[in-house]
Amino acid sequence: MKLVRVGEPGKEQPGIELNNGRRFNVSGFGEDFTEQFFATQGLTRLQSWLNNQTTLPEFPESARYGVPFLRPSKIICVGLNYKEHAAESGLPVPSQPVLFMKATSSIVGPNDNIMIPKGSTKTDWEVELGVVIGKKAHHVSVESALDYVAGYVLHNDYSEREFQLEMEGQWVKGKSCDTFAPLGPYLVTPEDCPDPQDLDIWLELNGERLQHSNTNDMIFTVAEQISYISQFMTLLPGDVISTGTPQGVGLGFTPPRYLKAGDIVQLGITGLGTSSQTAIPYSNNKEV
Repeated sequence: MKLVRVGEPGKEQPGIELNNGRRFNVSGFGEDFTEQFFATQGLTRLQSWLNNQTTLPEFPESARYGVPFLRPSKIICVGLNYKEHAAESGLPVPSQPVLFMKATSSIVGPNDNIMIPKGSTKTDWEVELGVVIGKKAHHVSVESALDYVAGYVLHNDYSEREFQLEMEGQWVKGKSCDTFAPLGPYLVTPEDCPDPQDLDIWLELNGERLQHSNTNDMIFTVAEQISYISQFMTLLPGDVISTGTPQGVGLGFTPPRYLKAGDIVQLGITGLGTSSQTAIPYSNNKEV
């Protein structure tokens, strides 16, 4: 199943997308895709409801994709989790997952604009596989970890490298700027994405392919990441784990390459769709 939320910012309605790309409104189910929805076996209940429907209203083809689920309690990111990305960063392969947080206020729809932060000259791109948690996870084993997954989502983990690496303190400053977490276009449930460790992953800047890898290059698998993180914090339904980016980020070029206004970033993952963001200058109006 593919979950979508469609409509203008703040007015999105829940839906499903079929493999032919048609999107149908499921507001009649009576729930949006919230933490409570996932925590109460919402996916199973939604499927049962759908089995009893003969017709559903269809979203217009041109209607905007929103984030495919409502704001999670947290986004946990795993850094340096692809072997070749660690190498291009000039850093050793980590012996344990490198964890940092990303503010949920950075979340936007998959095709919304990416706003270059005020004073930024080093805004970078990072295509990543996002894992959405389906039920409360605390001290779970690697063997059972995938049982806690509600689905998978495409994520561009934008980063401001000066804020992240050149200013003192934690990485969160360079990861949490407004618009720095486009998610979607849809959440794909595990039955339609049975092996998260064999997905092609790619990103293009103005039509030039800069990142292209496969999730089999991860240092720590999705299951290992879920298990590891759950040893330190409780993962709640709807939480997102962003599982790292492959080589080809702007920081890794000589000289480094960063976004400027007008640039178009396109990205995708096998089975999880594609997204596109246009870089725009800073504005104090968040509705951009």
